[in-house]
Amino acid sequence: MARGVDVDARLESVRERARACRNCPLWESATQTVFGEGPVPAPLLLVGEQPGDREDLEGHPFVGPAGRLLDRALVEAGLEREQAYVTNVVKHFKWRPGGGGAKRIHDKLDRGEIDACLPWFRLELELVQPRVLVCLGATAAQALLGREFRVSRARGVPVESELAPVVMATVHPSSVLRAGERRDVELEGLVHDLRAVARALPR
Repeated sequence: MARGVDVDARLESVRERARACRNCPLWESATQTVFGEGPVPAPLLLVGEQPGDREDLEGHPFVGPAGRLLDRALVEAGLEREQAYVTNVVKHFKWRPGGGGAKRIHDKLDRGEIDACLPWFRLELELVQPRVLVCLGATAAQALLGREFRVSRARGVPVESELAPVVMATVHPSSVLRAGERRDVELEGLVHDLRAVARALPR
């Protein structure tokens, strides 16, 4: 599909409808819907779990600490974020109060919340038509590839799926941030997986 006014208009229509989504209760405590961004169509689609605190406040995907680490990993793998459409399977931030109540802490999604939001992702996928789809983390991978899928067993290699010509999974960059003394090792693992993504993209 060549990029054109029709594709842009369809994407904006989906984006506007998603802003008014009330398919699950997450909208009540979120600041706003955080929809995907990037070129349409795009050779690469990166899909994570849900927006974080910064994403919820700014309205853009992967702009917080995990997003900055993802940008670094993409560069080290020979990829450019500008060539990717970046989104999440869930478009609202699910959070709980942290210590003292001032900080908002990421909270685990339940299956009903994921299922309620998946139609928005499927519309994005239809418009983006990526050559390579990458699931970032277990939540995204299991939402799209089945509950039995384990990133630890099948990361960085193509898996059979009708979602795109090439589908892979790797860790979510937030897990690298939480890795403590193993952060450098985990980052290298993420970069290694993204290099496999780069090899799968058309030259």
